[in-house]
Amino acid sequence: MSSREEDLNIPASSDPRVVVLGAGFGGLTFVRKFRNSGYQVVLIDRNNFHQFQPLFYQVAMAGLEPSAIAFPIRKVFQKRENVFVRQAEILEVDPEERLVVTDRGNVQFDFLVIGIGAVTNFFNNEAIAQKSYSLKTLGESLGIRNRIFEDFEESLMSRNYNDRQKLIDFVIVGGGPTGVEMAGALAEMKRYIIPKDYRELDPGEVDIYLVQSGEHLLPGMRPESQQRAERYLSDMGVTLILNDRVVDYDGESVFLKNGDPILAEKLIWAAGVRCPEVPGLSGEEQVDNKGRFLVDQHCRVKGFENIFAVGDIARMDTDDYPYGHPQVAQVALQMASYVASFLDKRGHSKEKKPFVYKDKGALATIGRNKAVADLPRFSLGGFLAWLIWLWVHLYALIGTRNKLIVVINWMWNYFTYDTALRLIIKQKGNSAEAKQES
Repeated sequence: MSSREEDLNIPASSDPRVVVLGAGFGGLTFVRKFRNSGYQVVLIDRNNFHQFQPLFYQVAMAGLEPSAIAFPIRKVFQKRENVFVRQAEILEVDPEERLVVTDRGNVQFDFLVIGIGAVTNFFNNEAIAQKSYSLKTLGESLGIRNRIFEDFEESLMSRNYNDRQKLIDFVIVGGGPTGVEMAGALAEMKRYIIPKDYRELDPGEVDIYLVQSGEHLLPGMRPESQQRAERYLSDMGVTLILNDRVVDYDGESVFLKNGDPILAEKLIWAAGVRCPEVPGLSGEEQVDNKGRFLVDQHCRVKGFENIFAVGDIARMDTDDYPYGHPQVAQVALQMASYVASFLDKRGHSKEKKPFVYKDKGALATIGRNKAVADLPRFSLGGFLAWLIWLWVHLYALIGTRNKLIVVINWMWNYFTYDTALRLIIKQKGNSAEAKQES
C-alpha cells in the first residue's frame, strides 16, 4: 500500500462519501442520477471531459469536430455543491482501508462505484498493439484523421503503384458496430470526397478491407441485420473477409491466417475489448479472465458490500446472460441508474429488487440512408433505421450546444455530400510518436 499522505483536497464532511471512478457513461450517469444531498460525491477521471465514444469514428473521418462529442465534467455539476471533481490517474484501491490511491493523492471512501470502462484488446500481439490504430479515445480518433489525410497528400506524389497502395488502402479488423461504421464512413469518403479533393488520385485504387473472424458481421444482432449490413457494405465497395483473422502486422503488410498479406500502412483495430486492472481488486474471486469485476445482482463486487461496478467492467451472470451483459452503453446507463437508486434507498426496510437489464435493441449505421436496427420485437434496415440511429445518438449527447453542432454538421454533410473538417493538426514529434502519445 502506498505510504503517501497527500489527499485530493476534498473538504471534510460528516456525510458519507461516495467515490466514483470514471466519467464515462456509467460513472457520469451515476453522479447525475444520485441526487441525495446526504452524501458527498467525488468523481475521478483522467480527463476533465466526458467522451461520447459511439461517435469517435466520425471524428476520425472528419465528420465531426472533437469538441462536439466531448463535454466538460465540471460544467455538468456546476450547481451540485456536494459533488467534487478531480482529474487524476487511478493507481490502486485498498478496500480494507477504504482508500483510493491516485497519482495526485489519496481519498477515503465509504462507498466506491467503479465505471472505468474497457480498453482495446490486442490479444497479446505486441506488434499489432504498437503499429495499429484503435478508436477508444478522442486522441486516437484525431491520430487516425491526421494519418489518413497525411497519407492521401503523400500518395499524390508517389509514382510507384505498390507504394501508393500502402498509403491509400485500409484494413479494419473487427466486424462489430465500430468496424462496420468505420468501413462505411471510409467507403463514403472514397465515393464523395476523394474525387473532389484529390482529383489526381484514382478512387478505384482505394481498397477498404473489413476482416471478421466469425461467419457474419455484427455478431450480436439478428441474422437479417447481419445480412443487410454485409449487403450494404459490399454494394459500397468494401471487401469483406469473413472467417479469417489478422495474426501479424509490420506497419506495411497485414498478415492473415488464411490468406495473402495485404499492403496497408493503416490497420484500424476494432476487434474486441478488455478491462484495465485495478490493483488491490484483482483477485480471482473478483475478476474474470477479461478483467471484468464479478458482481452480484445489486452490482456489488463480490466479497464487498460497499464497492460497486457498472458498465463494461461489470460482469453479472444471470439466466438470460450467463456470461454477463453485453458491453454496450445501455448496460452502463441502466446499471448506473440502478446503483444510484440502490444507494439512495439503503437503510430502507424494503429490500431493493435485483438489477434487471432491459434490452432496448441495437443499432449500427453503414452510411447515407443505410443502417440496421434490432428492436425488441423486429428488425429494420435502410432509411428508417438510419433516422432512428441519428435520433438515438443525438438524444444521448450531453449539452444543447453539442447537439446543435452535431445536427448542423450532419445536415451540412447530408445535403452537400461533403465535410468541412479535413484538417491535418500537427502534433509534437513524428507520426509514430504522436500515435504513442495519443
